[in-house]
Amino acid sequence: MAKDFYQIVGVSKDASQEEIKKAYRKLARKWHPDINPGNKEAEQKFKEISQAYDCIGDTKKRKLYDEFGEEGFQAGFDAEKAREYKKWSSFQGAGRQRAGQDFGQYQSYEDIFGDLFGGARGGAGASMAARGRDAEHDMTIDLISALKGFKTDLSMQLVKKCPECQGSGIDPHSTLTTCPTCNGSGRLNVAEGPIHFTKPCPQCQGHGKTGKGCSQCGGSGQVLGAEKVRVTIPQGVKEGSKVRVTGKGEPGLNGGKPGDLYLIIHVKPHPLLKREGDNLLMEIPITVHEAMAGGTITIPIIDGQVRVKVPPGSQSGQVLKLKGKGAISAKTKQRGDFMVKLAVKVPKTDDREALEAVEKMDRLYKEDVRARIRL
Repeated sequence: MAKDFYQIVGVSKDASQEEIKKAYRKLARKWHPDINPGNKEAEQKFKEISQAYDCIGDTKKRKLYDEFGEEGFQAGFDAEKAREYKKWSSFQGAGRQRAGQDFGQYQSYEDIFGDLFGGARGGAGASMAARGRDAEHDMTIDLISALKGFKTDLSMQLVKKCPECQGSGIDPHSTLTTCPTCNGSGRLNVAEGPIHFTKPCPQCQGHGKTGKGCSQCGGSGQVLGAEKVRVTIPQGVKEGSKVRVTGKGEPGLNGGKPGDLYLIIHVKPHPLLKREGDNLLMEIPITVHEAMAGGTITIPIIDGQVRVKVPPGSQSGQVLKLKGKGAISAKTKQRGDFMVKLAVKVPKTDDREALEAVEKMDRLYKEDVRARIRL
């Protein structure tokens, strides 16, 4: 059961911040562990009082608490999304109370042909099960995690079946009465003629019975709450990839299956590594000697480290290809290549012998290195 922070501190909901502070100080003096050494009950009581005061003793936190309760302080809570959802659920709840209005287009083929192919009439059996809507959530990860894949727990705000009314939208403590709109049949005629088409009654949702709207969900049958979701991000996801988490979308109606959750992946750029399609590109510095004489260098790749041969006479900007060492394609499961772009690094020095040596090296150029530069 949710805790009432005002009740814990011993003040009314309209108490001023000064009144809350005074009440907290009085309780803190009474229940502080230093005053009650070894008293576990006092220690627990002091923790509850401190938690409550930490919330309602702060103006901004108190405002969130007044609007959303304890849920407003759970990880991943988004106040704006919660407000939008409340508007939506209020609209949905109001829709259940409206009767005798234009019901518009059919929602599915089952609505049109339910009676023709043995669709049930009357009572709870008249309601049509409907799959819940899919939901989307943005997720930002780093490039290395995207390339390797991983499993993690996400704390997310998800639409769930109302625990109070179990998704019916009706106060479970209220007295159920025959729906006045459908007279208990659960369905309404929406077409005249030799063949009668029907659809579920919008007031009782096809149950044939109605009652007072559930106060917790506003009559919508759904609430927005925080939930930990275990997700697996496969190897090779890229910017814009969609990862499906089965059954974590919006709950279904009348026993229907829930929708799915789709994680929209955004990948942060890496300071050294770049992805181009399924190929990976990394600039690797080499010394002047390695560039001229060649050699073997060790470089990091996704799977660890690998030794690469630098050909003699290599130039800055030259690219070496490591076949099959790139990113895994999330679709084909094939790997791209790892492209090593060489960058010759010249040492910074004023050593006279070194400068004389490179001056001699200049004589080895067969032509002006800028001879072909033209605009």
